[in-house]
Amino acid sequence: MIAVIADDITGAAEMAGIAHRLGLRVKLTVEPAEAPGCDVIVVATDTRSMCESEAAAESRRVASALASMPDVAHIFKKTDSALRGHVVAELEAIISATPYTKALYIPANPSKGRIIRDGVYYVGDKPIHETDFSFDPEFPAFSSKMAERFPGCEVKGIEYADAVNEDDMVHAVSSAGNSTILAGAADLFTAFLKHYLPVDGARKTETFTLDTTDTLIVCGSTQSKPIDCGIETLYMPTTLYNGETTADSWADELEKEYDLRHSLILAIRDRHRTGKEIAVHLRETTGHIVRRLVGHHAPSELVIEGGATAYAILRKLGWESFTITHEIAPGVIRMRSDNGTHITMKPGSYPWGGLFAS
Repeated sequence: MIAVIADDITGAAEMAGIAHRLGLRVKLTVEPAEAPGCDVIVVATDTRSMCESEAAAESRRVASALASMPDVAHIFKKTDSALRGHVVAELEAIISATPYTKALYIPANPSKGRIIRDGVYYVGDKPIHETDFSFDPEFPAFSSKMAERFPGCEVKGIEYADAVNEDDMVHAVSSAGNSTILAGAADLFTAFLKHYLPVDGARKTETFTLDTTDTLIVCGSTQSKPIDCGIETLYMPTTLYNGETTADSWADELEKEYDLRHSLILAIRDRHRTGKEIAVHLRETTGHIVRRLVGHHAPSELVIEGGATAYAILRKLGWESFTITHEIAPGVIRMRSDNGTHITMKPGSYPWGGLFAS
């Protein structure tokens, strides 16, 4: 069995969706646990939202638990394809808790136009620091050079490599060796699965169009784009964004709108603050509001954009284990919680695929 440690829940869902697409048996959970009969277990942590020391400790705990499971033959570390997170600290921690002695880090996703060429990370035709990722509240992209983003990682046993196409991913996996843990995003993981597991056939991405008559959509990412699906979008008040008013005051208003409309989109329009404090405030506030709304009227479909937001919401709701039902598009995953509620999630920078098609 292959185990995956993901640093946020939408990334975990994306990995589970890839395994599902390849016809493998997969379980997504927020705690390392035995998964009898599964080919892949994906553990969603929230380490990207923690401080570096907390992220390292949690990565070490999860890696140690997975390494002790007799069915786990290989571990893959899922990292963000936009270079966010405490990558070096987490990989050091995983190496210390497992038989791996070094790591190869390739966060590129060439299939989505995200490549590393000559040590520079590009999103499309732009270096990443010239994109909206420079506005990320916790990990703003101030440089596109891997050497500047991850200085001195080689002395810690962590290397990175250029990657501009699928062949680069296949070569990286086949040449890594059993002492090297691989870390990266969807394209590297796909090559990893095909190398280590018998993949007889692949499912196509599955058609699913959202019924928007009883749906709560939460856009918690700074990369969010407006959604045109006939549902009213209500934006977090600037006063709440700034911490000048309480979450309950907006939730009181939202419950009335929810009763009237039966479906809502919640989004954050302001982007004038960055840093850990505002990021924690936004996800905790959003999680609190969604818990109130779901408690007021549980929607048929809960749709969440943004990994930290999704993790905060699901933790506040107490939902921990999930079965993948649809991979609507790469990274757009619909799953069923143990209580039967359907949740669709995606990273903030990914398109929705056909989820909102008419």
